[in-house]
Amino acid sequence: MSSSSPVPRRIIYAGFATAHHSGGVHVMTQHVRLLRDAGHEAWLWLPDSDDRTNWIPDDVPMVFGATTPIGAQDLLVLPETPTVQGCDPAPGARKVIFNQNHFYTFAAGTPAEDFPGWSPAPALWVVSSESRDVLEATLPGLPVSLVPNPVDGELFVPAATERLRVSWFPKKRPREASLLKRLLANDPRLSEVDLVELVQTPRAEVAETLGSTAVFIALGHSESYGLPVAEALASGCLVVGYDGGGGHELFDAPGAWRVPDQRPLLIRDKVAGLIQDIDVLAPVRAANRTWVLDRYPFARTGAALQEAVAAAWARPGNDAMAVHPVAWLDSLGPHFTAYA
Repeated sequence: MSSSSPVPRRIIYAGFATAHHSGGVHVMTQHVRLLRDAGHEAWLWLPDSDDRTNWIPDDVPMVFGATTPIGAQDLLVLPETPTVQGCDPAPGARKVIFNQNHFYTFAAGTPAEDFPGWSPAPALWVVSSESRDVLEATLPGLPVSLVPNPVDGELFVPAATERLRVSWFPKKRPREASLLKRLLANDPRLSEVDLVELVQTPRAEVAETLGSTAVFIALGHSESYGLPVAEALASGCLVVGYDGGGGHELFDAPGAWRVPDQRPLLIRDKVAGLIQDIDVLAPVRAANRTWVLDRYPFARTGAALQEAVAAAWARPGNDAMAVHPVAWLDSLGPHFTAYA
């Protein structure tokens, strides 16, 4: 009498091979590594092996192809953005929509009452309490699990520097960022300060810049969390700017100041005031790092992810051939930049 080993259950994350670092795909790779560390068979799925990008670590295992088979015991994790009403990427398979930005939930078109119209219906994973509350109210028929983002306190660390620095990411508000840059450059209170825009910057260089930054300007817009703000806090930066909606929980940090939306003069004046008091604010900068790392450790993410996976596996699933969601990116329009 022969026996065969059970087929391992897999967790497949459908991601995108973006040319430059993508926060959303990066979080997927963190999930894959956490799950593997916990003994799961987890993979990142990219549509084409030729598109593999050099910023994704080599230790993240991948599968490739426009389609991939999903077994009845597997779990398919899909991004929120290219979710088209009625276009099920894997009919019959057990699915989760990993919603990293609730503002993009219906980016691909108008939803119907049974959104997204998949069979079986997917579960939802979110990254912040704001996202959880919004989506539980918006889509009450779908179960929602909160899997908070981790903050890498080993990569994002304060560093000694001889010059004061102010930095920001202009991507979400390019027009306002160009205006703000001139406002800061024209202010005599900031004449001895380095002003740094982070544009398509490799992650290691971002960490180096934030580590030597005194004040980080948050220019988030329509956020579910705001990972750059969290990483700036871990780097010992003071933070000034916009919480982007879902990122409001990060502005409870001791050295973070929320500014009303689209008020660049208020940002300039707050930054200038902080720079003038930067020496006495050293304990606040240290407290920012402690605050964010206490609240968003990898252990918390790993535990929440294990619970979310267990809940998802309790839902039905069958064998299916999955189509990679890249097939529906065109539905988002030419100006959508979530995966740029």
